[in-house]
Amino acid sequence: MADFTSDFWSLYISVLTILGIAGCALLLWAQSKVKIEVPADGSVTETTGHSWDEGLEELNNPMPRWWMWMFYLTIVFGIGYLALYPGLGAFAGKLGWKSTGEYQAELSKADAQYGPIFDKYLKQDLKAVAADPQARAIGERLFLTYCAQCHGSDARGNKGFPNLTDHDWLYGGDPETIKTTIMGGRNGVMPSMAAAVGSDKDVENVAQYVLSLSGSTHDPIKAVFGKEKFAACAACHGPGGQGNPMIGAPNLSDKIWLYGGSADTIMETIRKGRNNTMPSFKDFLGEAKVHVVAAYVWSLSNNASQTASK
Repeated sequence: MADFTSDFWSLYISVLTILGIAGCALLLWAQSKVKIEVPADGSVTETTGHSWDEGLEELNNPMPRWWMWMFYLTIVFGIGYLALYPGLGAFAGKLGWKSTGEYQAELSKADAQYGPIFDKYLKQDLKAVAADPQARAIGERLFLTYCAQCHGSDARGNKGFPNLTDHDWLYGGDPETIKTTIMGGRNGVMPSMAAAVGSDKDVENVAQYVLSLSGSTHDPIKAVFGKEKFAACAACHGPGGQGNPMIGAPNLSDKIWLYGGSADTIMETIRKGRNNTMPSFKDFLGEAKVHVVAAYVWSLSNNASQTASK
């Protein structure tokens, strides 16, 4: 059972559960005491008073005994279950069973079976792991389970989630950096730059200048005016907009965009900023599994077999 914020809720749930079972038992006992006068021919003439469809009446027949005994058995089973397993507030039951305990037991069993495989790969260089077909297959399954929700099953990402199959990396695409990213997570923050850039017109000009950096369609006159204002952005993205992997600042001189490369989207980014978080998988997966996933991710944009043979 989850921890309760106070003893009141544990007592509240326990009392409601016990009263519910007791109420069912009392109702069943009371109904079993009701006597129905049955004529000698076995017919029952007493009705419940309900009538439908021009004379269709509900007879007041007693409940079948087999049904009543089944009901009693369910009550006895419920009491026995609550005595052995969690169900009465914070009471853990006589057996002390916990879903978390069962989960940990399954993890321990899996680690005993598969742990040596992952430990073998952990001792190998990431590029060598990426060149191993079995390791890549394992890494792919782990990726589909834990990473595909954001990056897609094909790892090509989506709006706000990076494409892992190209050679464009925010923090660097070498195997060790990818592993570091998965292990520790990343928190990419771009603050709102509207005040630093200036007026709405300045924001529009800077957006046009950013488009010009990658040779995208832009207004050349506005881009000229935006170049000077871009100085507020150069601290992170660099004077030429090539980005800075040390802080995860994107390269603005290519045509790869995390949120989209339209002028409106770029202006929205400048005005509101962006805040992206990738969680850490160190504690959840452990280093050995992360090692295999990192090798698989690196192999998506590199020919692992050729690299390993060099």
